[in-house]
Amino acid sequence: MLEFKFDTQLLIAGHDLNEDTISDYITENIKGDCLLAVGDDELIKIHFHTNTPWKVLEYCASLGEIHDIVIENMERQTQGLKG
Repeated sequence: MLEFKFDTQLLIAGHDLNEDTISDYITENIKGDCLLAVGDDELIKIHFHTNTPWKVLEYCASLGEIHDIVIENMERQTQGLKG
């Protein structure tokens, strides 16, 4: 059984985005692991394993336009099912 079952990925498009600020906020406020927040001041890619993907979406949407959103259930994937 996985501790954090949802693989959450998305892009944030905006202005004056800062990957360190975003990474720090997610780390301090949303439980999970395997965080990647990479990009530049106009586009950031987020990858995060969590049980509360809606919190990631809500926070990221407050920073800019979110798109290319993928949330996969990794427990189902380990059972050979679609995530």
